Amino acid sequence: MNRITLSLIVSALALGWLGAAPAQAQLARTFVSAARGNDSNDCSRAAPCQHFQAAHDKTLPNGEITVLDPGSYGAVTIGQNISIINDGVGEAGLLVSGGLVGITVNAPGAAVTLRGITIKGIGFGGGNGIAFMAGKALNVENCTIRNLDGSNVGNGIVFAPSTGTANLTVTNTMITDNANDAILVQPTGSAIVTGFLTRVGLHSNGSNGLDLLGFGTTGTIHVTVTDSAVTNSGGIGNFRLLANGPTTFLTVIRSLLANSNAGVGIGNGIVRITQSAVMGNTFGWFAQGGLIATYGDNLLVSNDSNPGPVISIAKQ
Repeated sequence: MNRITLSLIVSALALGWLGAAPAQAQLARTFVSAARGNDSNDCSRAAPCQHFQAAHDKTLPNGEITVLDPGSYGAVTIGQNISIINDGVGEAGLLVSGGLVGITVNAPGAAVTLRGITIKGIGFGGGNGIAFMAGKALNVENCTIRNLDGSNVGNGIVFAPSTGTANLTVTNTMITDNANDAILVQPTGSAIVTGFLTRVGLHSNGSNGLDLLGFGTTGTIHVTVTDSAVTNSGGIGNFRLLANGPTTFLTVIRSLLANSNAGVGIGNGIVRITQSAVMGNTFGWFAQGGLIATYGDNLLVSNDSNPGPVISIAKQ
């Protein structure tokens, strides 16, 4: 091989390396901007991305996506431990249509946090706001989910794991004006669900405010609601529990259940309610099965009737 040939080979190799597009390294914290973002950027503070999905794909596991300014950031499927955070830059979120889902969580073993996000339906086939299919935990803080509609969709949050133990925490959040349930908890398989709702408003949803469906799992559902208001639900009731047996449990503390078909409607399961107001409903309690247990300290007024088994438990 002569020097000229060798030189040409080396030059070609050099040009090949230089011409190859360098892979972008993932970051522990990425940024999105509706005003100046571009999904071809590396999602750093200086070069933010435009959409949640692009930022998610460039964020390390256990990392965080930070919103820099108001705007619409598109649907996202989450497959890892991550947080999406808007801490007060203005309304930042996404629009849902076409029967799709705004935020899908399919992240086995992962904890996902959403803070300060607005999810809104705009018709055209409707959709669901958040669909949790797999993961260790979903934390929803300071969010608004509203106006979702459509056939077999139109739910604010669908929490439907199939295995393991999964926790749903919703805090300081409004879920309103959706065609079906504000929150639908419907595990399958052997999934075990725990849930905590605090300072949550579930208003004017076409079906139920909080719907706990335990008949599809061999596991259990335990949900606690505190300091919250559920009103104007169009379905069975503000709270509905259905289960094959007493494996679905709801505890309600210091909350308002008003202006619906039923304050609490259950086909099976156990409801414990204390220090709460149940008022202006067609039925205060509506129990076709299961059990509603009160502690003698609830305000139960202006309901047409209260059919079903209700027991009073002495305060400890």
